Amino acid sequence: MADRPFPWADAMRFGLGVLRLAPADFWAMTPRELAAAMGALGGSSQPPPDRYVLDRLLNEFPDRQDNAHG
Repeated sequence: MADRPFPWADAMRFGLGVLRLAPADFWAMTPRELAAAMGALGGSSQPPPDRYVLDRLLNEFPDRQDNAHG
């Protein structure tokens, strides 16, 4: 299986255009640092929790406070 080439054009557009990095700062970044910056702006790749997960969390961590302590 052939590896795809690194998407330099997309990386430069993001680093120089979106992040507005100076060229020297962009070229000083590692690919891992650039990926972290892209992830920070792009949000989570995980889907939001479904109703089952939300119901389970509400049962485990209710919003109401116990009056015995306050």
